[in-house]
Amino acid sequence: MDQRHIINATVENQPAVLSRIVGLFSGRGYNIETLNVGPCADPRFSRMTITVPGDEHVLEQVLKQLNKLVDVVKVVDLTAEKHIERELVLVEVGAPKQKRPEVLEIADVFHAEIVGVRETTVTMQFVGREDEVDDFLRLLRPYTIVNLARSGLLAVLKGE
Repeated sequence: MDQRHIINATVENQPAVLSRIVGLFSGRGYNIETLNVGPCADPRFSRMTITVPGDEHVLEQVLKQLNKLVDVVKVVDLTAEKHIERELVLVEVGAPKQKRPEVLEIADVFHAEIVGVRETTVTMQFVGREDEVDDFLRLLRPYTIVNLARSGLLAVLKGE
């Protein structure tokens, strides 16, 4: 049965590393559902959080292939590990004067931050687990989503 795997890869912060990793996935026909890359505490390295759909065979092959790349320092499958994951969403919603209180109530329930207000729209920022982001957006759909940007998943191992 296919599931979503969450992989953290620590890589050298060098040009073309991202290109090589994406090429590895596309060359073998594996899909990247979400991909986030940013510097680690040590600026020589970056952390990639990659979500990959597939069965255990796909996961095994992805981990093996990632570990073969010279620029990859460490690969961890977080899927079954205790970890913390979050996603950021910026969403602009149609909110004319008569509907604005309803939209602001949804924002309040989810502790979303209002980051922009125009005459007929409200832009909100929300950070949460992927399922929380999905729930937030589901409640906003009836108000017309004008613009939407999701960061994709960020994840780290949970400390002891």
